[in-house]
Amino acid sequence: MTSGTEELRIPLDPFVTDLDGESAKLRAAGPLAAVELPGGVPVWAVTRHAEAKALLTDPRLVKDINVWGAWQRGEIPPDWPLIGLANPGRSMLTVDGADHRRMRGLVAQALTPRRVEAMRERITELTGRLLDRLPTDAEVVDLKAEFAYPLPTYVVADLMGIEESRLPRLKVLFEKFFSTQTPPAEVVATLVELGGIMAETVAAKRAEPGDDLTSALVLASEDGDRLTDEEIVSTLQLMVAAGHETTISLIVSAVANLSAHPDQRALVLSGAVDWSAVIEETLRWSTPTSHVLIRFATEDVPVGDRVIPAGDALIVSYGAIGRDEEAHGPSAGDFDITRETRTRHISFGHGPHVCPGAALSRLEAGVALPALYARFPGLDLAVAPSALRNKPVLTQNDLFELPVRLTPSTA
Repeated sequence: MTSGTEELRIPLDPFVTDLDGESAKLRAAGPLAAVELPGGVPVWAVTRHAEAKALLTDPRLVKDINVWGAWQRGEIPPDWPLIGLANPGRSMLTVDGADHRRMRGLVAQALTPRRVEAMRERITELTGRLLDRLPTDAEVVDLKAEFAYPLPTYVVADLMGIEESRLPRLKVLFEKFFSTQTPPAEVVATLVELGGIMAETVAAKRAEPGDDLTSALVLASEDGDRLTDEEIVSTLQLMVAAGHETTISLIVSAVANLSAHPDQRALVLSGAVDWSAVIEETLRWSTPTSHVLIRFATEDVPVGDRVIPAGDALIVSYGAIGRDEEAHGPSAGDFDITRETRTRHISFGHGPHVCPGAALSRLEAGVALPALYARFPGLDLAVAPSALRNKPVLTQNDLFELPVRLTPSTA
């Protein structure tokens, strides 16, 4: 076995100019690929389904950044563009074991299946309102800006108790937070401002609790579950960031995929295939999260004929994993809503850190997509699928825009 410490690493493109091509290159490198993040930061990437499931449940890989040798040696600067993702503060994302179970348990109590289902009415209302506002007289509409972005943003604001007046500024800040192109001078300032907004929200909910998840976390901490203010603030920031970005990408990618595959669009519009199949195949084939940062090896961890050395970092490359032929057969590279393995994906993660908001994201897409196509059954891209471009966001499958032409129903 080899650690590959000195071997040539695959640089991940900070501009995300060819996500599919990059994912294929990672898979070709084997289940464990040596890669380089922007800024020349060396890490490992797991690229295959089976190996990812094993590593995501391996206790030798932890979320504590202090285990990372490069961090200990001072090689990761505080203004590294991805520092907010690698070291986002103490929350259920960055702890393991008992601390993780404590924090996640409180979030899970607020995101029970019953509570998620109870949000259907609000999601349906928001969807209808946004559809009514779409400029049907325009030749081309950016469906991302007008529909796919605002819907999950409003939903997560309701869920977390964020004031709607804060959403425009949060949009700007989260774009800087996720982008690999944020100037170094703005990285720390962005993190400070985001933390300040979240801290102000927590303080407001402590003074006047409401029917939202932030209030539930505040009240739980007062009842003896020992959540610190730092933990609540970091959890709030995590839930807001993950709670809207994933669903935006899911809705955008589903529309783009159906437009690029009109035969499959016809299947779902005719009722021959359920919308849930579109959602699951989109999650697999166009996974919303390209790469998840970051886990650290407490000891040498063998993966196939390679080893993640103790102190090294691992990212999970979901963009590569979703099209693994060993998991989905020789047609894994095809978008196929009739695929039997479409629900086998792990695009919301696996193991203790699996995304707690997966059911809510599926619900939002499950309401939004059929309503969108019921209103505009002739909806189609206004550009060739190959013309769609990703934003410079290494961790998210995030398009700049989704230009479409809307064709209302004549029924």
